[in-house]
Order: sequence, then structure tokens, then C-alpha cells
Amino acid sequence: MPTEPRKPNVVFVITDDQGYGDLACHGNPVIHTPNLDEMHGESVRLTNFHVGPTCAPTRAGLMTGRYCNCTGVWHTIGGRSLLRKDEVTMGDVFRAGGYRTGMFGKWHLGDNYPFRPHDRGFDEAVYHGGGGVSQTPDHWGNDYFDDTYMVNGEPTKFEGYCTDVWFDQAMAFIERSADAPFLCYVSTNAPHGPFRVADSYSRRYRGRVPDARARFYGMITNIDENLARLRAKLRDLDIERDTILIFMTDNGTAAGCGLDRDGFVRDGYNAGMRGVKGSEYDGGHRVTFFMRWPAGGLTEGRDVDTLTANIDILPTLADMCGIPGPDSSAIHGQSILALVNGDADGWPERVIVTDSQRVEMPIKWRKSATMTDRWRLVNGEELYDIRPDPEQRVDVADQHPEIVRQLHAALE
Repeated sequence: MPTEPRKPNVVFVITDDQGYGDLACHGNPVIHTPNLDEMHGESVRLTNFHVGPTCAPTRAGLMTGRYCNCTGVWHTIGGRSLLRKDEVTMGDVFRAGGYRTGMFGKWHLGDNYPFRPHDRGFDEAVYHGGGGVSQTPDHWGNDYFDDTYMVNGEPTKFEGYCTDVWFDQAMAFIERSADAPFLCYVSTNAPHGPFRVADSYSRRYRGRVPDARARFYGMITNIDENLARLRAKLRDLDIERDTILIFMTDNGTAAGCGLDRDGFVRDGYNAGMRGVKGSEYDGGHRVTFFMRWPAGGLTEGRDVDTLTANIDILPTLADMCGIPGPDSSAIHGQSILALVNGDADGWPERVIVTDSQRVEMPIKWRKSATMTDRWRLVNGEELYDIRPDPEQRVDVADQHPEIVRQLHAALE
């Protein structure tokens, strides 16, 4: 009998607080990201891709295919970043589909049983505590260098810079798993603050940008080098062709630009968007997403401009890998494989919602964006037509009350 074709591997890299404008290939005139630029030229790029405006909510939606407010995760602290026990995660789906699963870096969906990554479908997990290295829930004394991280719940001392450690551990997992399909989720805490990186990375930016931004950019350049190391490992193991490689970020920039009081760029670069991390405007939640898969024909730079979101990624990957996905009636995202493959004919208009709660209990319309391909309803009141106004400068709610009503009804 003919053997069943091997399922593709998935390597998923997500960075923390790196905005859409924090890449040279997106027009940033200062930052040095040659390896990300190369991947950009070889990938399908989702150019209208949205996440939560902050860390844990984005990860909850990514892991489950569900709006974060429905998963128990609408904040980053105060017990509001714990992914509910009954949520089915990406790790669960892939492990049930016969994959080895590994998670390396920032989890931020719970540090104690039953919320840890190795409780949620990941066979191997190397991670820091809380929402960032050196935060209160993390191991005492961690400072990005030579830190103690958790290995399936056991504190373990490592040598080296945090981002290098995550990629080292991920590549070791890939090498051990290369003979069977695997999911490798690499979630860097960089370039989240505090902005700590070797001087060799930040030095090239000093004198050109403020010091904090120089260190922030240096952290991204280090990520860029690690991405190159990871891709070389896939080639060395002769599995690059059969591996879906994804790069994305989790929210808008934390330090790539300065804003005026209305959220418009005062200095730095933000790819022509209003707002940064935490904002309900596009600069807070429209982020980078690259996908490359040689065996699937995804190797030539191509943009997908249709509205998409983090909640679409789990059902899409399940579709691509030929494994049962989460119950479609329980999730809010949908497979966008047709869009990825270049078939947008007949794609229906849809509404996607994101918000930044950061309160004890969610409040309707709080720091929210209700979106279609063309429109952004912000906080339930301001309306922007992003085709002529991508910077969201002109509120046209008074001119289009019917659109406001439609978007209100969609959220309700």
C-alpha cells in the first residue's frame, strides 16, 4: 500500500512588542533586519493582519482561534492572563494530530498548574514566568543574560542571552524531532522592555536614534540573526521544504516611535499608522505576518490585503497540515487557506473586533476597533475609511451613520 504523505512541520516565531514598522522591509530607514527582509521576499504576507493591542490577549487568540475576551484573557496581569482550563490550544490540536510539540520563550497564559504550556498540549516547554523576563512572576534575579528558566516546570539555569537561549532550545527540539512532524512555537520576550542587549547590537544605532530605541532596535537585530540560524538549521536537516515557517509579532511597537497626544507619530517610524502598543488605532494591532512553505508553493513574495486576524491562524494551520482542527462552532476565526493560496474570489466581507481592556472585567467598546476591509469603528464612536485615510486622521462617523449602525450591530 502507498504510504501516506508526511504532514508538514510548523515552525512559528512570534516576537514581543515589535511593530509593523520595526523592519527595514516595511520602510524603516534605520533598522537592520536583512534576514527578515529576505523572508519577506520569499513569503506570503498578510498586510491587513490584526491581533490584540497587548501581549497575552494576542496569544490567547492565537492559541485558541477565539476572541480573547471569551477565553479569560483580556489583560496581562491580575489573574486576567490565565487561559481557561477548558480552552483547546494549538498544542492540544497538533498533539492530537500526531505532532511532537515544543514551546520556547514567552508563554504568558499562566505559570502554575493547570495553565502552564506543558499542561496545555506542549510536550516540551522552556519558558520564563509572567509577561517578561525580570518581571515579578519570573525567577528572581533574571536580567536577560545567564538566567534561570522553567523546563517543563523545573527551574533550570542557562547560559547566554535570552533570545539566543530560546532559539538554541528550539533548534535542539527540531533536531530531535526531525524524523516526525512537529510544531515548534518560538515566542521571544524581546524586544519587550527592559531594553537589554549586548552593546555590539545597540552600538550601530547610537547617535541615530534615542538610546532606548537603539537598544530596542538592537534586540530586533539579534532576533534577525537568530532567525537566520534557525533557517540554516532547517536546511542542514533537509526539512526546509516540508516546513511551514511563520514570523509574526504580537502587537504594535513599544519603542519604535514617539507620539503626540493624539497618537500621531512625532519622531521615529510607524509605517504610516496612528497609535502604538495598547492603542485601539491600527498602530496598536495591525502587525507583521509572513508565511513560507516551499512544498506548498509559498516561496514568492506576495501580499494578501484582505482583513485577517490571529484567530484565523489555528484553523488555517490545521487545514494546511491535514489534521482535525478545533470545533468550528466554538471558534471565531476561520481558515484563510484560500487567501494564502491566492484565491480571494468570492471571499465574504467579514467583521473582526479587537480591544485593549486592561481592567478587572471587560467593558463593551473599551479601547476597541470593529473592523472591515475598508472601515474602522473605534471605541464605538469614531469611524475611519482606511482606504484614503490609513493614518486615521479624519473621523467620518457623521457622514456614514449607516456604517456606524452596521458595525454596532455586528459587535452586538
